[in-house]
This record gives sequence, C-alpha cells and structure tokens, in this order.
Amino acid sequence: MNKKFLARATRWLHIYLSMFSFVIVLFFSITGLTLNHADYFQNKSVITDYKGKLDTQWVNSTDTLKIKKLEIVEFFRNKYKVKGAVADFRIDDQEISYSYKAPGYEADIFINKEDGSYTLTQTSQGLMGFINDLHKGRDTGKTWLLIIDISAILLIIISASGLILLFFLKKKRTAGILVLIIGGALLYFAYHYWGQ
Repeated sequence: MNKKFLARATRWLHIYLSMFSFVIVLFFSITGLTLNHADYFQNKSVITDYKGKLDTQWVNSTDTLKIKKLEIVEFFRNKYKVKGAVADFRIDDQEISYSYKAPGYEADIFINKEDGSYTLTQTSQGLMGFINDLHKGRDTGKTWLLIIDISAILLIIISASGLILLFFLKKKRTAGILVLIIGGALLYFAYHYWGQ
C-alpha cells in the first residue's frame, strides 16, 4: 500500500470520525465526570406515592393466565403517565407486583388480588440520574446499548488512527512516542501505587 495514500486515508478517517462522534464522545466524557463525582452532581430523588383500586375482574383469578396483564399495565401508563419497560412481573396467591424502569426513573406497583387495591411508588432521579443511567446503559434498551458499543468502537478507531498518523510526522514522531510512553507509565503508576 502506498504510504501517501495510507497517510491521507488515515488523516481523513481520524478527522471525520472525530467530528462524526464528537457529541457522543463529549457526552460520555461529561457523564464520566458526573458519575465519578456523584456527590457534587447528584439530584435528590423525587418519590411520589399513589393509591387506588383496579377492577377486581382484572386481578381476582386463581388462574394466572386469566389475569389482565395488558389492561393493568396500560391503566398505569394512561392514568399516572408511568414510563419505561415493564420488569419483574410477579403473581402470587395474594399479590401482583411489577415495575416500570427507565433511565433515572422507576415505578413500583403492588396490587392486592382480593380487592384490587394498589399502591404505586414513582421514583425520579432527575436529570443527573437520567444522564448517568444513559452512560451506564442501565434500563435503556438494546438500541442504546448498541450506541454505547458503537461509541466505544469509534473511540478505538479514532485513537488508533491518531497513533498511525503520528508515524507519518517525522519531526514529531519521537516526541509523540515518548509522550505516549510517559502517559501510559503515569497511568500504570497512578493506579498501581496510588489507586489502592
């Protein structure tokens, strides 16, 4: 492969992948700081409780297949604007319980099968809880997890293409490699000697 072509292609890849992924790299950098310093950036949780009654025909059945799961789930979505994916749907002899989960948000529901009475507890972590959960991929769904993976791959390619570009810069190659070694050594020593 021609050296000029490789240099040009690597430079193009490095510049345009950096620009393409700028927002997501910036997002993960900022949320990395907010997670690492959660004491400074934490919102107070807002907890809201509700009580009420459901139609007993939806819940009062000894046959778990006859319990109206869809109607129950949609009732809470419509009445209380709960959000997120349904998780941990459990049915036992006396009670039905389940949760809605989304980044920075959770709603827990407990339903008495005998009389249809329920309690709903919504917990919101605010903006910081939302973006920190996005960073961790918690309760985000498969699409966002794929975006996290793609972001990691883009960062690997950007880093590798930057390193390859260094080898085409004759005047800066030695200094660049020296800085790379020093940076790696500092990272190793910082963890090994001061991180414990």
